Amino acid sequence: MKEIVFLAQEEEPPSSDNSSIPLHSSVASVLENNLTILPEVSASLALAPIPKPSGHNGLTIKPLRKPSGFRVSRRSRLFRKRFYAEASDTEWNDWRWQLRNRIKDLQQLSRIIRLSEDEKTAIEKHTGSLPVGITPYYASLMDENDPAQPLRRTVVPVMGEYLQVAGEADDPLGEDNDTVVPGLVHRYPDRVLFLVTGFCSTYCRYCTRSRMVGNTGEYRFDVSQWERAIAYIESNPTIRDVLLSGGDPLTLSDDRLEWLLSRLHQIPHVEFVRLGTKVPVVMPQRVTPALTRMLKRYHPLWMSLHFLHPDELTPEVEQACERLADAGIPLGSQTVLLAGVNDDVAIMKQLVHGLLKNRVKPYYLYQCDPISGSAHFRTPVEKGLEIIQGLRGFTTGYAVPTYVIDAPGGGGKIPLLPDTVVGREGNDLLLKNYEGNIFRYPDPNGRVGLV
Repeated sequence: MKEIVFLAQEEEPPSSDNSSIPLHSSVASVLENNLTILPEVSASLALAPIPKPSGHNGLTIKPLRKPSGFRVSRRSRLFRKRFYAEASDTEWNDWRWQLRNRIKDLQQLSRIIRLSEDEKTAIEKHTGSLPVGITPYYASLMDENDPAQPLRRTVVPVMGEYLQVAGEADDPLGEDNDTVVPGLVHRYPDRVLFLVTGFCSTYCRYCTRSRMVGNTGEYRFDVSQWERAIAYIESNPTIRDVLLSGGDPLTLSDDRLEWLLSRLHQIPHVEFVRLGTKVPVVMPQRVTPALTRMLKRYHPLWMSLHFLHPDELTPEVEQACERLADAGIPLGSQTVLLAGVNDDVAIMKQLVHGLLKNRVKPYYLYQCDPISGSAHFRTPVEKGLEIIQGLRGFTTGYAVPTYVIDAPGGGGKIPLLPDTVVGREGNDLLLKNYEGNIFRYPDPNGRVGLV
């Protein structure tokens, strides 16, 4: 039985809706969802005196506010008691506390998990960008004893990171070559990639921008850099779509993020803004009511979330997605195909089904970029095609992401599909469906399928 605990942290603003609801509505929803309510929250459920409306024979009360605290899974709660016993419930659910208490070195990490010799050596050897950085929340999802556990593999360094093979590069996508002003990549005609920070709450070991996150070296992110990027966008009316990324833009404070969104919102030719982020997955406490209220002011606003594995779909993450979706923000998932993590049809199907249940559309499945030291993460391309073939037709099309390779050298995203065109026979195009059966489509003037 799933156990969820509500912890009181933030108060939702009073509803402006003064309509009345039946007495049983709130109570029934609590019972149906099998929720444990902590004492500090249960006080907010106390029933107010029931007024007797004039001209009405029935008894009604004003709407009861649902518990406004953040859900905490049993796993997280036990982890906190074991490793962060000094932290209060409120502190654990504060995203700033999560940032301040990130696990960043060998000593901290070895307190949480039993490190293998490979992991220890890799951490001790590390210098420069892409440091170790894991939020306590995300650390609670790691297996204490198994270095091969999928989520642990993605955030704990191994010596494979120091092996560079042919075809790998620090900037394999050539983003630096398409950078028009510092932090702004203009590759596609109508859209730009706006890198607003080099900081992430949790560092993924396969990061495409490993060259610039953490210890950023030559890469600097500040307001003057933002101003130059915004000036470029203002002066180029062909730009209709701005993607904020980094680093992770949701690690910015609400006021800084709103400053960026408000400036972009004032540019007439910018039709919408997207946020690329993994924060709702690795630090879901960041998705506060205050944040979503602010984001709602800048629609149309879209968000691309970085999910990898069904183990990430915790009660905390479900609530973060719920808050974002309820704020009217369309959510898509960008998943990187990683060896030993999610390179399996059953795992991927479980992930995409879980995403749809949380109102997140599986958007892209990326072939892992050939960054330096990523060979131990990369799969053969046929593995990605096998996964798409194992999804298409066997589940709803909404659950099937587009499998793409971001072409090295700046070629952009190139979609890949399993072969469905078999050939031609007379005026018919021969097509293969998801079960491998061949079908004919009349196409007398077509040339598709000709050798």
